[in-house]
Amino acid sequence: METQDFTTAFVVDQSPMEAFDAINNVSDWWTGEIEGDSHKAGDEFAYRYKDAHYSKQKVTGFIPGKMVEWLVTDSNLNFIDDKSEWTGTRIVFFITEKGGKTEVRFTHYGLVPQGECYDACSNAWAGLVNHSLRQLITTGKPQVYVL
Repeated sequence: METQDFTTAFVVDQSPMEAFDAINNVSDWWTGEIEGDSHKAGDEFAYRYKDAHYSKQKVTGFIPGKMVEWLVTDSNLNFIDDKSEWTGTRIVFFITEKGGKTEVRFTHYGLVPQGECYDACSNAWAGLVNHSLRQLITTGKPQVYVL
């Protein structure tokens, strides 16, 4: 049986580099506290949302205007039984130019329907990516999505 990793995408009028730059300004679109850097390969940052979610990401892919990849190296999701469910998963943003527009495709590899976190986490990602990140790219202003 093949797994179905969570994926969502949107298209904007801005350039691939504008989308790339916005993605890497994580604290401007990912609701919660961000500590560390995410602006080049090898950077690491931690994300915390109240007492519910902690994760640490390492930037493992970084191709300007094309792709950003994070490896989740540690996680503590206090709202599910398997608190480390995200550890070892990958979060990838693919950026492509299509007909003068830019598509941003987000995939969280390892966030699958069989996982305990899938419903809550896929809903949160959908709002963060399709609302906060999209608005940051289109307006250049930080956006807060209420989880």
